[in-house]
Amino acid sequence: MCVNFTPPTAQQIRQHFGYEVEDGLWKPDCWQDYTAPIITRDGLKLATYGFVPKRHLPPGVRLTTMNARAETIGEKPTYKGAWRKAQLCLVPMQAFFEPCYESGKAVRTRISLTSGEPFAVAGMWREWPEDGGGVSHAFTQITINADDHALMRRMHKPGDEKRSLVIVGPDQYQVWLACHDAEVARSFLNHYPAELMTAAAAPLPRKAGSVDNQQLI
Repeated sequence: MCVNFTPPTAQQIRQHFGYEVEDGLWKPDCWQDYTAPIITRDGLKLATYGFVPKRHLPPGVRLTTMNARAETIGEKPTYKGAWRKAQLCLVPMQAFFEPCYESGKAVRTRISLTSGEPFAVAGMWREWPEDGGGVSHAFTQITINADDHALMRRMHKPGDEKRSLVIVGPDQYQVWLACHDAEVARSFLNHYPAELMTAAAAPLPRKAGSVDNQQLI
């Protein structure tokens, strides 16, 4: 599933999402444990990509929490508490990246909107107590099955289940954020129209490792 995306610029956050924010607070590309902007019902926050940041994992434990499956989000110990409290968020981005195997090998593919505008995907957030008495924030993206989506079913290895992030339309931003019922929140977890999305081969990332390995981090 998605482990890398391009956040909006600070200017795009101001212009498209309506939140005042300083420049230079996050990197141009977001990977596990990087900081990125998210939007909650309380406003814009900076949060760590991955529901359980590496610094909060027990020694020797590896856990990938960048994506939460919609089908089990209310059952998994990692997510169920925040899901039942409907700690929902929007994750703004310009594009996200997936491997496409239509050529016979993994091709890093940039997925964005045909309009070229930034967009937001459905996510969930939580707080973490930090040494010294401070509090940090972390987030995960919610995914759904994409076997029947004209674009997203093209991604990932042949034979693997197809998954997709949930793009939330601008007219649904505030309704999603205001939702306090987890089961009602499920009604938002639908596919964005494929004709409004575009996919194109993208240069290899600056992060070390193959596209396939990045998918499994």
